[in-house]
Amino acid sequence: MDFYDVVRSRRSIRGYKDASIPDEVIERISEAVNLAPSACNMQPWQFRIIFNEELRTKICANYSQPWLKEAPAIVVALGDSENCWKRPQEGTPIVDIDLAIAMEHLVLAAASEGLGTCWICAYDRARMDKALGIKPPWSVLAISPLGYPAVPARDIERKDVSETVVVVK
Repeated sequence: MDFYDVVRSRRSIRGYKDASIPDEVIERISEAVNLAPSACNMQPWQFRIIFNEELRTKICANYSQPWLKEAPAIVVALGDSENCWKRPQEGTPIVDIDLAIAMEHLVLAAASEGLGTCWICAYDRARMDKALGIKPPWSVLAISPLGYPAVPARDIERKDVSETVVVVK
């Protein structure tokens, strides 16, 4: 699929088919994540693509939307807040930014493979970390279902590009 077609067609999916994802598709998506840029190329992330039913149950216990359970896999995006680039003046870590770039690589790669995703950050991080046995400096910064959409995504209305992007010369 052409890049701009992927960007135009990608939607947050909240309903999934009961269909397995081929290993070669997971490998291509994983490669896209690995190619994502990060500050100083530190790659302060680890993405776990969870098919294991016990772990999926723990994740779903911390995010109760029923459609999360429908997807055959759940992506768990971990960030390392110590071993990432930090802003020189404040010393604040930018792991959230690096991870967001990598997560978007995953989301767009999945869309190009015909798979659906939905960024999820609306959970208690401490509870999710505890449920999955994640220890500092790592933390679950985002999760997403991963699977084939049950129904075609609907079109959504967007602001005019002039409202969201300003070119200053």
